Amino acid sequence: MPKVTVHRKAHFNAAHRLFNPDWSDEKNQQIFGKCNNPNYHGHNYDLIVSLTGEINKETGYVYDLGILKGLIKTEVEDAFDHKNLNIDVADFKNLNPTAENISVVIYNKLRVHIPENLALEITL
Repeated sequence: MPKVTVHRKAHFNAAHRLFNPDWSDEKNQQIFGKCNNPNYHGHNYDLIVSLTGEINKETGYVYDLGILKGLIKTEVEDAFDHKNLNIDVADFKNLNPTAENISVVIYNKLRVHIPENLALEITL
């Protein structure tokens, strides 16, 4: 049976500051620009969670998108929406909240809930 990819979109707003404490203020400004604002700044993030696998013959689903919606709400939206990622989200206490690192954190939060036979992809 062919593999099929299903997607679920979500949205959250969050503040952050990109900063490497091992660098000078000048280097942080040069690399991160306005994302290095010491008073933080916000982004509107669009998230796409994609699952790829074979269609279950009994349900007709690759994965129940209602369940995926609930996982995204509890694991991502409730955790990140209208939060300062640097201050309010423990995952970023020692991790620079770049889009790439946010994607990895989301992947890890969702991966534990998704069956191993399904490929998971995060687009941010």
